Amino acid sequence: MASSLLHHTFGPVHDRHSRILILGSMPGEASLTAGEYYAHPRNQFWPIMGILFNAGPDRPYPERLDRLRKQGVALWDVIASCRRRGSLDSAIDLKSVKPNAFPPLLRESPGIHTIAFNGSAAEVLFRRHVIRPGLVIPDDLHLQSLPSTSPAHAAMTLHEKLERWRVGLVG
Repeated sequence: MASSLLHHTFGPVHDRHSRILILGSMPGEASLTAGEYYAHPRNQFWPIMGILFNAGPDRPYPERLDRLRKQGVALWDVIASCRRRGSLDSAIDLKSVKPNAFPPLLRESPGIHTIAFNGSAAEVLFRRHVIRPGLVIPDDLHLQSLPSTSPAHAAMTLHEKLERWRVGLVG
């Protein structure tokens, strides 16, 4: 069995006008190699962002991030660092998980009213490693479960995922 590597996430994409924070678990190998969120060519995140916020994969990566920020959408991951073999969330060594520091981000972006989880792993990790150890969630902060955009989550079509993301993010 190959040894697991220590991985580190990217910094948050946000500003003081952010209203929605989309959280993944930890970038996969393609993303870590590219230095970009959701870089795997079959990940459906950017096609969905293209339809919802005009921030699709046809645009350069910095422009996609800028368009999301202008729409009040922030990106980050639950995990700051962890050991993992490969890209799957199921390969994360849970004992090695170090969560990101959410209180500073929420102070810097006080308008965030929704945390949307890109898949159930992100939500489980957030509840286990962020809320349980002591982050107090304000009563007006909505936690939104969304289907994973990962190519590993093939149980739903792009259209089904898009509709769930549309309802969860734009109403």
